[in-house]
Amino acid sequence: MATGEAAAAAASPPELASFLAIGLDQRTAENALANRKVTANLTAVIAEAGVSGCDKSVGNLLYTVATKYPANALVHRPVVIQYIVSSKIKTPAQLDAALSFLSTLGPDPLDTAKFEETCGVGVVVSTEEIQSMVTDILKENMEAIVEQRYHINVGSLCGQVRKWHPWGDAKFIKEEIDKRLTEILGPKTEADNVKPVKKKKEKPAKVEEKKTAVAAPAPPSEEELNPYSIFPQPEENLKVHTEIFFSDGNIWRAHNRKDILEKHLKATGGKVMTRFPPEPNGYLHIGHAKAMFIDFGLAKERNGHCYLRFDDTNPEAEKKEYIDHIQEIVRWMGWEPYKVTYTSDYFQELYELAVCLIKKGLAYVDHQTPEEIKEYREKQMNSPWRDRPIEESLKLFEDMRHGLVAEGKATLRMKQDMQNDNKNMADLIAYRIKFTPHPHAGDKWFIYPSYDYAHCLVDSLENITHSLCTLEFDIRRPSYYWLLVSLDQYQPYVWEYSRLNISNNVMSKRKLNKLVTEKWVDGWDDPRLLTLAGLRRRGVSSTAINSFIRGMGITRSDNSLIRVERLEYHIREELNKVAPRAMVVLHPLKVVITNLDYGTIIDLDAKKWPDAPGDDASAYYKVPFSRTVYIEQSDFRVKDSKDYYGLAPGKTVLLRYAFPIKCTEVIYGDNSDNIIEIRAEYDPSKATKPKGVLHWVAEPSPGVNPLKVEIRLFEKLFLSENPVELEDWLGDLNPRSKEVIKGAYAVPSLATAALGDKFQFERLGYFAVDSDSTAEELVFNRTVTLRDSYGKAGPK
Repeated sequence: MATGEAAAAAASPPELASFLAIGLDQRTAENALANRKVTANLTAVIAEAGVSGCDKSVGNLLYTVATKYPANALVHRPVVIQYIVSSKIKTPAQLDAALSFLSTLGPDPLDTAKFEETCGVGVVVSTEEIQSMVTDILKENMEAIVEQRYHINVGSLCGQVRKWHPWGDAKFIKEEIDKRLTEILGPKTEADNVKPVKKKKEKPAKVEEKKTAVAAPAPPSEEELNPYSIFPQPEENLKVHTEIFFSDGNIWRAHNRKDILEKHLKATGGKVMTRFPPEPNGYLHIGHAKAMFIDFGLAKERNGHCYLRFDDTNPEAEKKEYIDHIQEIVRWMGWEPYKVTYTSDYFQELYELAVCLIKKGLAYVDHQTPEEIKEYREKQMNSPWRDRPIEESLKLFEDMRHGLVAEGKATLRMKQDMQNDNKNMADLIAYRIKFTPHPHAGDKWFIYPSYDYAHCLVDSLENITHSLCTLEFDIRRPSYYWLLVSLDQYQPYVWEYSRLNISNNVMSKRKLNKLVTEKWVDGWDDPRLLTLAGLRRRGVSSTAINSFIRGMGITRSDNSLIRVERLEYHIREELNKVAPRAMVVLHPLKVVITNLDYGTIIDLDAKKWPDAPGDDASAYYKVPFSRTVYIEQSDFRVKDSKDYYGLAPGKTVLLRYAFPIKCTEVIYGDNSDNIIEIRAEYDPSKATKPKGVLHWVAEPSPGVNPLKVEIRLFEKLFLSENPVELEDWLGDLNPRSKEVIKGAYAVPSLATAALGDKFQFERLGYFAVDSDSTAEELVFNRTVTLRDSYGKAGPK
């Protein structure tokens, strides 16, 4: 480490010292320290690497891991770090390939051989190989080299070499190309040193038109106008969906035969048929809103149909409460199902297809325990029962069907490919024994199909044209089509899209269930959750949610984290148009207007909308102004300052829609910190023009308190942007995520507010009536603040 860096490290936080010790330059290290998330990640990465100092090239790779590692594959991070420390991964290109591989893999078991092949581990590219490839590339580009000389794009030439040798030394490739160019072109001439003049784009002929101050925006793309334009038509479903690679070198190219597709099109009339297939094991969250937007939206756009299908293969996890909620919330989101179906509706057909699979020699009854199945999969070994006679498996499966085999003693497994690199082809389980009555199918069945077996077959049985799901199912695509090909069934078009991950929240049903069942939150509809029930209770409309989803588009991009402020932007945009204004004081401070006679009540007009026309009485509401008014405690200070616009002794402020008032006296309680009352005089002529404008609420009649309401303020549920990255994610819960204010005062017009009503409380935010409201006391939830922290320019 340089002397200056050493001195800086000695006088700086220990994290900075450790960052400099791994070879980061001072600026990069300081920037990392300024970002709490990067600091935590990089500190953890260095600890996992077990290094106190290292070469700069290794340190830069560790920094890349800390800043770019895919969150869905954190379980594999220690392995990647050891590859870096041991110099098995030693170039940025290798690390980029590793991170891309792991982003697709997620938390699934790591196939070391495939990983190393993908990342070029152990691959040595000799100087001779690079020199030979440079020769070939220069020959291919000789005409351009001679014409452009030293103005040729060397980066492009390097890229062409790296296309053939991605693991070659990038620095050596560049040096070799520079050297060879000098040999070809000779010394640089004066013309070679002159920067080429960029050709200006020809401007189109001017058209005389009225000048406008604002430039016309670029026309939206077809996908922006119609996000569903990326999907093919049902009659195009003859192409190869996917290639299924087997360990013996065999390849299945899954696609529909013409006769199968024609039969399908006849059954559907050529219409688009989609499905929204939630499991009834919890409440839906905003991620499901994206799935609905894609599934129902595509069907609606193509004048087709979308099923609401309950994936009810696990009788132990399902509840009628969840089924009822899902049906209700789907309709609240604005979607109408073509039919409501259940996977259990097809249990008989699925059972018959399983028998057919056994008869084809493509399924077998297995007696391995879950632990043994896991071990054999890891070792890529066949089950001892894999090759049992077909008749034996048929008899055992029939016994399982009639409850003659105990739970846990047998499963039906698909005979796929245990030696396949894709673990989702490792003889997946098709049926398990469960002596549990089914909420929908009753006590008829003692065996239940797995998701991997039932999902694709029910898609086919319902003639689904587009089977749309999130990206983590991408690696299950070979298994999906293997089963349909094996049973000669119609094959839907499968397309995966990116999951919706929003900052400062968790989206996993398992984690949401833990929050609810362990009482960390107040139920599935807690307004702090991003469940659709929670968002609705908070005051968010389905229109705002769908606008947010549409704004992100339908993409296969990585599972990047969307800032919650982006959602708030769409919520605020809508509420600003539909929520009438009102005034509420959260923490009332009494102000007595000494120059207004006791008993005098002045009814004033207050605007429901900022641009309310003067001749429209419906755009206004009445507020009483009386001798006793209340302002926010935070809107008064004993000591005034230039940057303070509230009330202070001797200072004048304007009460919104009312009159200027001037503080004349402060009444204290037991001590100087306890202010119990302000005395003030109002200016009925409104001659004074103060800068500060305060919201307020007055006594509606002498001695009668204003309308008392309860206010609930909500902040982010988790302190970290991505709590799922944390081992102790519950420890990241924000202790100040909910504040309940009892005894707030409201204007009289709010007394008639009902559930579903939304308002802008001036200077405080947007609020909605909560379901806890009673005839005695209204409760309001703050939906979102007034300030848009997402950016004045709107969403990008």
